[in-house]
Amino acid sequence: MTKKSFSTQQLSGYLMTGPAVILLMAFLIIPIILTIYFSFFTYQVMRPDNIIFSGLKNYSKLFKDKNFWQGLQNTVYFTLLVVPFQTSLALALAVLVSARKKGVSVFRTMYFSPQVTSMVVIAILWIILYNSNPSSGLINALLVKLGMKPINFLNDPKTAMNAIIFMSAWQGAGYQMMIFLAGLNGIPSDQYEAASVDGANKVQQFLFITLPGLANTIKYVLMITLIQAMKLFTQPYIMTHGGPQNRTKTLVYYIYEQGFQKGNFGYACAVAAIFFFIVVGLSMIVKKLTKTN
Repeated sequence: MTKKSFSTQQLSGYLMTGPAVILLMAFLIIPIILTIYFSFFTYQVMRPDNIIFSGLKNYSKLFKDKNFWQGLQNTVYFTLLVVPFQTSLALALAVLVSARKKGVSVFRTMYFSPQVTSMVVIAILWIILYNSNPSSGLINALLVKLGMKPINFLNDPKTAMNAIIFMSAWQGAGYQMMIFLAGLNGIPSDQYEAASVDGANKVQQFLFITLPGLANTIKYVLMITLIQAMKLFTQPYIMTHGGPQNRTKTLVYYIYEQGFQKGNFGYACAVAAIFFFIVVGLSMIVKKLTKTN
């Protein structure tokens, strides 16, 4: 009877996890394997009948490709700046809207609304905001009124990526804010009450109660923000088309350009394979650095 019951439970477990495993295999595991496989071939999308095994030729070409290194540099630059900026912004917003006061739910909705809006729509909106013409661009109109010169945000190599970083942090902070709110709700309120009785001010309570209480949440947010940042594509594709001077062309953008615009499918797979191992490696490093002793 016990054996039969165990078999039934085991079968139920397989039936419930089966669809998730199938989807994982179909949309993640198999594509990764095929990407690595095709990276060893010279494969033109327009000529699928002409697939030639080329060994490590694509990888040899890749490491000599200055556009690949430029894309990697742009991706790393974006990640190093947007991850701490977006995480800090999300934490600040979570602390601000964590108070149980009348009307605070409205602000939570406002801060989270960019997250549920299409990135394409957000990008087009910020193109208008970043317009270099003060009569059309809201930000430059404000700068001119303050006595400053207008800034060509998206067409200047010095400012284009920074403009995308600011917009991306604004758009994505709402999601991390909700995660931090869940973490804040898990911190016992009596800790704050005891600290207040002992004379601790708000800053001290934040440093010695809030931050330690959110340690695991912060690690999780850093990890998911890092992975999301490495996949940057839509913003430069819509806002700058990888320019100016390739300063916003990321690795994902370069993979798209090689595979779908130029038809170099095998070479695009090689870049994608290297990109995959870079993301996995960075994720493991961050996990190691944030591991609790």
